[in-house]
Amino acid sequence: MAVYTEVLDEDLEIFVDAYDIGRVLSCKGIAEGVENTNYLMQTDRAQYILTLYEKRVASEDLPFFLNLMEYLAEAGIPCPTPLHGRDGDALRTLCGRPAAIITFLHGMWPKRINAVHCSEVGAALARFHDAGAAFGMERPNALSLAAWRPLFEASQVRADDVRPGLTDLIAAELDYLEAHWPTDLPQGVCHADLFPDNVFFLGEELSGLIDFYFACNDFLVYDLAICLNAWCFERDNSFNVTKARRMLSAYRRERDVSDAEISALPTIARGAALRFLLTRLYDWLHQPEGAFVKPKDPLEYLTILQFHQGVSTPGEYGLD
Repeated sequence: MAVYTEVLDEDLEIFVDAYDIGRVLSCKGIAEGVENTNYLMQTDRAQYILTLYEKRVASEDLPFFLNLMEYLAEAGIPCPTPLHGRDGDALRTLCGRPAAIITFLHGMWPKRINAVHCSEVGAALARFHDAGAAFGMERPNALSLAAWRPLFEASQVRADDVRPGLTDLIAAELDYLEAHWPTDLPQGVCHADLFPDNVFFLGEELSGLIDFYFACNDFLVYDLAICLNAWCFERDNSFNVTKARRMLSAYRRERDVSDAEISALPTIARGAALRFLLTRLYDWLHQPEGAFVKPKDPLEYLTILQFHQGVSTPGEYGLD
């Protein structure tokens, strides 16, 4: 259960009193999620999400995340909006943690993904990228290329315990990506974590994007590759080219994608797979005693990486 910080009733009442949102009727911990503590809070006026930002989220990054959500919502992107207290502040402190209240979005994330979901996500991501072009703040991607080798070095002594030969495989992939990673692709604000559990649907219509706490500035096609990996592989980790075609086509209908981005997609997709392989491997090998959340299997992303290693042209992703 991803509730790391327990909030007492009296502390919650004092905290909520700084807002004009009514009286709290209930506040229930949300089991899903990994990074932060989240509560579903019901007042006599509406439902809200109360988030306490835990140690893995740097406090200096929080203004970027909260301002981005507010900016995107004003631009028409369906995402939560941070609430401001009577003093105008959206970021406060609760139980010794930075905390905020954000609006509640209706919908459910899809447990069984189909091609329509992939099309909706592709279009929404492109609109997100277009809207973010005028956002006035920047945050470098702390988990891009420069971070991958240090992550590997923190795990390589025991990597072969997870799978024999994994150390050499990752080392070779790092060498390849460091030699071939592009330097001049279009950049902008990326979500960088748009997995299925961060996208809400009502039926097959996308109703919201959530969890912006990895958002950053990076290659836009890198963000697209993260989605390709998260949405277009089946539970047995086989690649579904129909889902990929629908996602990429919908994205390109909303945003003009350059030839350089398309040509770089196989390499970028390898990097996007390696990023999650490395962070999952680190979490797998460094799980704290008594941790609430079971780490995700890093080998899922090894299979995805190996698929991309075999791709020779962008056409193999369903692109025309």
